[in-house]
Amino acid sequence: MGTFAVQIAKSFGAEVTGVCSTRNVEAVRSLGADHVIDYAQADFTRSGQRYDLMFDVAGNRSWSECKRILTDKATLVVVGGRKTNRWIGPMGDGLKKRLASLPGSRKVVSPFLAAINENDLEVLSELLESEQVRPVIEKRYDLSEVPEAVGYVGAGHARATRSGRRCRSFAPFRRTWSPRPHLPKGMSDR
Repeated sequence: MGTFAVQIAKSFGAEVTGVCSTRNVEAVRSLGADHVIDYAQADFTRSGQRYDLMFDVAGNRSWSECKRILTDKATLVVVGGRKTNRWIGPMGDGLKKRLASLPGSRKVVSPFLAAINENDLEVLSELLESEQVRPVIEKRYDLSEVPEAVGYVGAGHARATRSGRRCRSFAPFRRTWSPRPHLPKGMSDR
């Protein structure tokens, strides 16, 4: 999700700061991030920088940490999170952040669920066709290896993974196409 978020934000002219592990710094930079923070080297919540939007894929920061870096009218979009409850999984952590934000002016979107509509799909289609947004593929798996692929992603190691011998994507409401994957520096196609 983060790889698409960086590219989509850049396509709309945003100044993007990516926060990632050491091994992903060059990959995030190659996707177009203006600034990249290696969370193993620096705590981005203590940088003094403030943001209008935070797209939180990991969901591993507390509301007080998030609040510290968000502007007064900012939005926090929580996509992932710590699995704090066996019944609702990571949604519990995101909902806690949402409730904690209610008295303030900052908005928390959690759980993040996309509202799919034709206009947004058309915009995404154009971004994909123009290659302003490209899928990132770190590793390929045959269809028979889906359990291994899911395990790899579930263990938190994947940057981007694809299952299936041949994967054809389509741009909604347009012709079928095969995306040319973006392979960040240091990644091979196999």
